[in-house]
Amino acid sequence: MRARDPDHEGVVERDGVRVGYEVHGTTGPSVVLLPSWAIIHMRQWKFQVPHLARRFRVVTVEGRGNGRADRPATDAAYDDREYVDDAIAVMDATGTDRAVVAGLSLGGRHALQLAAWYPRRVAGVVAIGTALPWFRPRGFDEPQASYEGWAKLNRHYWSADYPGWLEFFFSQVFSEPHSTKHHEDGVGWGLDTDAATLLHTVPGLCAPTADDAEAICRAVSCPVLHVHGDDDRIVPHATSVQLARWTGGDLVTIRGGGHAQPMREPVLTNRLIRDFVETTASTVSTVSTAPAPGRTRVWTRARGRSRRALYVCSPIGLGHVRRDLAIARDLRAHHPDLEIDWLTEPPVSAVLEEHGERVHPAARHLAGVSAHIDSEAGEHDLAAFHAVRRMDEILVANFSVFADLVEDEPYDLWIVDEGWDVDHFLFDNPELKRTAYAWLTDFVGWLPMPEGGPREAFLTGDRNTEQVMRMRRYPRLRDRSIFVGNPGDLVDVPLGPDLPTVREWALERYAFAGYVSGSTPPADREALRAELGYRPDERVCLVTVGGSGVGGHLLRRAVEAFPHLERRVPELRMIAVAGPRIDPRSIPAPDGVEVHGYVPDLHRHLAACDVALVQGGLTTTMELVAARRPFIYVPLGHHFEQQVHIPQRLARYRAGHRMDYAETRDPQALAAAIAAQLDRPVDYRPVETDGAARAAAMLAELL
Repeated sequence: MRARDPDHEGVVERDGVRVGYEVHGTTGPSVVLLPSWAIIHMRQWKFQVPHLARRFRVVTVEGRGNGRADRPATDAAYDDREYVDDAIAVMDATGTDRAVVAGLSLGGRHALQLAAWYPRRVAGVVAIGTALPWFRPRGFDEPQASYEGWAKLNRHYWSADYPGWLEFFFSQVFSEPHSTKHHEDGVGWGLDTDAATLLHTVPGLCAPTADDAEAICRAVSCPVLHVHGDDDRIVPHATSVQLARWTGGDLVTIRGGGHAQPMREPVLTNRLIRDFVETTASTVSTVSTAPAPGRTRVWTRARGRSRRALYVCSPIGLGHVRRDLAIARDLRAHHPDLEIDWLTEPPVSAVLEEHGERVHPAARHLAGVSAHIDSEAGEHDLAAFHAVRRMDEILVANFSVFADLVEDEPYDLWIVDEGWDVDHFLFDNPELKRTAYAWLTDFVGWLPMPEGGPREAFLTGDRNTEQVMRMRRYPRLRDRSIFVGNPGDLVDVPLGPDLPTVREWALERYAFAGYVSGSTPPADREALRAELGYRPDERVCLVTVGGSGVGGHLLRRAVEAFPHLERRVPELRMIAVAGPRIDPRSIPAPDGVEVHGYVPDLHRHLAACDVALVQGGLTTTMELVAARRPFIYVPLGHHFEQQVHIPQRLARYRAGHRMDYAETRDPQALAAAIAAQLDRPVDYRPVETDGAARAAAMLAELL
């Protein structure tokens, strides 16, 4: 799922070759993002577009040979002049008279050429890892005895094993450690074209000489920003050093950086482009009929500032917001003058507003985490690790919203409850930390599922290795890491090869608050039942699947089992709660079954029911444990947290009956299992009730 959809899409045609483009944003200075080599397409800018489009009008141009462009079958069709004139045609079609033009690699070359050949159209150039010139590979046209390393840069090898070339090439593009997702993206984009097309690009790719490069650069009269990694294995860093001398432009060197900084260091790249555009804004076309609104800021003298906290709450389900509201309530008891702004998205933002909390207006810019998670789900199945991994552009976009907010507004404390975007990119960019920072989570460690095989074990181990190394390098970036639970809730499973176990790592790095519930169990359960309209002579089965859109299939299976369950328990009443992201009308309900959408006081119904059938999420299951109600939980398939972490915790509390989703396929068997739980004696370990107070006390120390 994309972090931002275009406001307008179109196609230009020149000499029979069609080239696509997208426009993002409608006001502000114009920025044109050029394509690189035909081995990738304009999705290479996925990390830049959402951030830049909040301030500028962004036009992305497809490159002939890939993506939404034709693949002409002649070498001449891929000359530099053709790419540059495609960009001019797109600027004409979009009414972009003048713009800052940015490009990576071959796109950086074309940006400089565009500025040299069409100076009136270009207000500035951002040239990243610029391939000007790029070497003509020796022996490219001759068969080789072997094709190891750069010997794969060969016509015959491409024709015989194009995927092998892509695997090698992108291993060199992304030379930085822990670049597995970037590498996969590159290979995937490369597979959107073919070897025959790429072979047509080689003559034009290698055409400019060093003398040509100097002439082009000396013809550029606008400001230029060069960006280059000093570990670039595609284009030597020295290339940009020389280009900067010829253009008189600035040079930013990324120490330890490889070739593709927009993808590998997106936060830095975004800020470099943003700042560069803003310095040239007076000479850039705005196109819109009304001027772009200026930024409004308020600065309060230090002595006049009240205490302020920014609370980032995960929008995946509704469990985080329940505990975060409880923590915020107790935190205000320590500091009654504390002002809390919340940064999150629907449906969590709606819950906060129901409780009278202030959701910061910047939240409207957040990309859809909840919608992405729903889009990744199958039938009662969510490969959680891969879903988060494929959410990379949403995470970059949302971190940019956070970073812009805290740059503009001072806070005394950032509280981040499983805001993976904030944590990941703060460790990538530790210089952006501005105040005290506290991290909350209820699980530690990304764990592979057995069915994922060696590849998933490698990927989770690589992610955990990166996190462990960064936390050891910057141990004070987090001022407090709080685990929502107890040491006994931790699995004793290695985080990966040569890494500590989950338990060892958490004991080394985390403080333990105990479980944080958003409520306390009722003192008089019968009175609560009466208040909720439950009759004394009925037994209530509550079926609920949390706040995401993943649980519709389990709801339907429960409803299908109801006639069989009713025959076993004639006095049974079933209440199915679809939550905020599943349409209750999509669940066909026979007589005796009620289907509701979002239920604000669901925790009260959980405490009042006689038995529950739930998904394997932590909040719902622990509410049932605290209320001492019998329940069946059905973990989502391939969901490492529900399959591994949460069952460990429930086992410690001696709570819940686990069923695999496959076991619920037979309605009669599911009915029998629910009926058996109705009369099951409960002997749960008590759940602590002071978790919110303990977490709040830890946070209060930071204020």
